Amino acid sequence: MTDSPGTAPGTEGGWTAFAEDYDVDPAELGGAADGDPDWAEDAVPMPVVAVVGRPNVGKSTLVNRLIGRREAVVQDVPGVTRDRVAYDALWNGRKFTVVDTGGWERDARGRAAAIAAQAEIAMATADAVMLVVDAVVGATDTEIAVARVLQRGGKPVIVVANKVDDERTEADAAALWSLGLGQPYPVSALHGRGSGDLLDAVLEVLPEAPPDRVGGSGGPRRVALVGRPNVGKSSLLNKLTREDRAVVDAVAGTTVDPIDSLVELDDEVWRFVDTAGLRRRVAHASGAEYYASLRTQSAIESAEVAVVLLDAAEVISEQDQRIISMVVEAGRALVIAFNKWDLLDEDRRLQLESEIDRELARVRWAPRVNVSAHTGRSVDRLAPALRTSLAGWEQRIPTGRLNSWLGELMAATPPPVRSGKQPKVLFATQAGTKPPRFVLFTTGFLEPSYRRFIERRLREDFGFVGSPIGVSVRVKEKRSKR
Repeated sequence: MTDSPGTAPGTEGGWTAFAEDYDVDPAELGGAADGDPDWAEDAVPMPVVAVVGRPNVGKSTLVNRLIGRREAVVQDVPGVTRDRVAYDALWNGRKFTVVDTGGWERDARGRAAAIAAQAEIAMATADAVMLVVDAVVGATDTEIAVARVLQRGGKPVIVVANKVDDERTEADAAALWSLGLGQPYPVSALHGRGSGDLLDAVLEVLPEAPPDRVGGSGGPRRVALVGRPNVGKSSLLNKLTREDRAVVDAVAGTTVDPIDSLVELDDEVWRFVDTAGLRRRVAHASGAEYYASLRTQSAIESAEVAVVLLDAAEVISEQDQRIISMVVEAGRALVIAFNKWDLLDEDRRLQLESEIDRELARVRWAPRVNVSAHTGRSVDRLAPALRTSLAGWEQRIPTGRLNSWLGELMAATPPPVRSGKQPKVLFATQAGTKPPRFVLFTTGFLEPSYRRFIERRLREDFGFVGSPIGVSVRVKEKRSKR
């Protein structure tokens, strides 16, 4: 039966001729094994330098200059950075970690006190500290207080006199010798002036990184924690890490930069990335919110699995669905977690079940977990759900089994007739994983409804729990005879 799935590669010319007919790379037919994911890194600890200082002295701008890319969110208002955020840096062949912190203020209260506490933790856990001072303003009472703390800490300290844009302001930088922390380095974080000398000084005080481990693992699985503002992402991260890793406040939008944290769940280490709450479409955002949205999108794309956190006490909104769509379109495994489950009464639970059936029908394949970041209820159920989604994300069906299954499906439910002809599927292959992608080689166009039918049956018969699936069609075109 020459038109049945699985027979085309056996025709004259084999795989090469079949690929030429469809103008496709032969490697795609065999479903070549995917290479190592981009997130795979050696789990080798690197030396850490913490960047601290008053609000709005240019710490995040300097961090972007040191790491050579624009990752830290920058805006010309104080208090944009609130958590301690780590970035990988490379200079003269040596790797190290730069930790950006929120503004440190004396006698801070409320959210400012929580931000200052994060900066103090960064100073305590770093190998060296970089104190950033606005050279134009000079050393204030806050810098003098920080200098006293750093002098008692006994760690190497580099004083950075920022905003020295030309030679006329270098005299202002020299005045910072009064802090008693050694030579101040005049730089312009905005223009890059003096940044090379500063990086050389950083490498001199940082310890050598340990040698790479031989035969090390690919590192912890990377999990993006995403959702609308104020659904409890930072609270959940703090509960998972068992420390105040992220600043939590009742005001929505507290988190701006993505925050990486290693979390041990169910005897396995995961790398969780807390992200800024997505309030609206990226194109409609502005200022710090715009850049925070871009960082969140980047965090989703660099992750393997995303946990979309929803507020169980509130109605599932259009923004919730848009965030889920972002994860699906990025091709990442998905877990849906309903937070604040401890606040629900019986009426709300019944109402929520109806909302899930109606609003989340297109992602019924995603595992659901009901948690409470406040009490810690069922947070241990996240690890099994993550493993289930990642297993579906990496699942592969052997080509022979796939074509045998597809032949039975076509015989039982043929594709609809189009323009008086019924298309036939000659062959099918799983072109890749992470997420699973299938290619159908046909004699004619397949209706979108029929492709969705195939996807639904793939899930029913093979699983793929927690992972989006891609089904594409390659139509064989008639070739003129020579």
